[in-house]
Amino acid sequence: MSKNIAILTSGGDCAGLNAVMSAIVKRADALGWGVIGIENGTAGLLEEPYAVRTLSPADFDGFVMRRGGTILGTTNSKNPFKYPMPDGSVKDRSDELIAAIKDLGIDAVIGIGGDGSFAILNKLATQGNLPFIGVPKTIDNDLSLTDLSVGFDTAVEVATEALDRLQPTAASHDRVMILEVMGRDAGHIALAAGIAGGVDVILIPEIPYTIENIAKKIQQVKDSGRNFALVIVSEAVKTAAGEKVEVADGRYGGVGAYLAPKIAEATGFETRVTVLGHVQRGGSPTWNDRLLAQAFGVRAVDLVNEGKFGRMVAWQNRAVVDVAIEDAIKECRIVRTHGTQVHTARSVGISFGD
Repeated sequence: MSKNIAILTSGGDCAGLNAVMSAIVKRADALGWGVIGIENGTAGLLEEPYAVRTLSPADFDGFVMRRGGTILGTTNSKNPFKYPMPDGSVKDRSDELIAAIKDLGIDAVIGIGGDGSFAILNKLATQGNLPFIGVPKTIDNDLSLTDLSVGFDTAVEVATEALDRLQPTAASHDRVMILEVMGRDAGHIALAAGIAGGVDVILIPEIPYTIENIAKKIQQVKDSGRNFALVIVSEAVKTAAGEKVEVADGRYGGVGAYLAPKIAEATGFETRVTVLGHVQRGGSPTWNDRLLAQAFGVRAVDLVNEGKFGRMVAWQNRAVVDVAIEDAIKECRIVRTHGTQVHTARSVGISFGD
């Protein structure tokens, strides 16, 4: 009988997902495993008929690996333990999902996701005694026990390029330019892009700030003879009074618009805001995300082949390792406020508004 691995992408999309799947399919084929792709995360198994398809190396030419997004589709709103029903109620459909996996003759599941997805998938694996391996992907890079997650490098590259484009227009118009980037719980994107993009102020949720301190830094820039300033802010940054800034449906967003008039009033600089939003998730993955994705995919299949489950592949000390999923999702990996990157930023004159 053939041995089958099911793969799925879950949670928010990012660049590099197709590269992970490409490596999984090719490595699995070499080791004699078949691969079944589940569409739209776990939701694909709750459809009639199941939304699945067989995947082979022929499905993954060089073009697919370069594509952003996920060819299988994904969802971050259909938790099988609280599945939204048409009448507005929620229903626990986890047993249905587990039955579907067994009905399809699936011997192992590889899920490509973040902390929220892994919490759900690990709970399913425990409940249904399902062999499960996790591959970390999140532009926020906030999973514990891995230095990098698929999608982070591309998101930082996009944000850095945006700063490169904002700098000359800021200088042309004597402006302060604020770039608002993603970062639900941690400020890794803003911190890394801010250093790489040579900003004057980085605002992240881990470090409190005041408008006065931001204005002080911008005034120093002005006094030095420069006619513009760059500010990068993570979407999860609160107001100076400690209040969340959210759009109507409860998602983060709008902190740049909150800051702009306050900075303008405090500094006298005309101030403009650019919100990158989902631009950071799309596009072709960087070389680093492609390399990381394929290294993760290969290791995930090797773990399946070795019968080693309940693990998440991870990048540590320039090598792929594997760690217990429970440990990886135990806590959010936020920015270390006394770590190397924060020290580097402060040492080159970047302010955190504190």
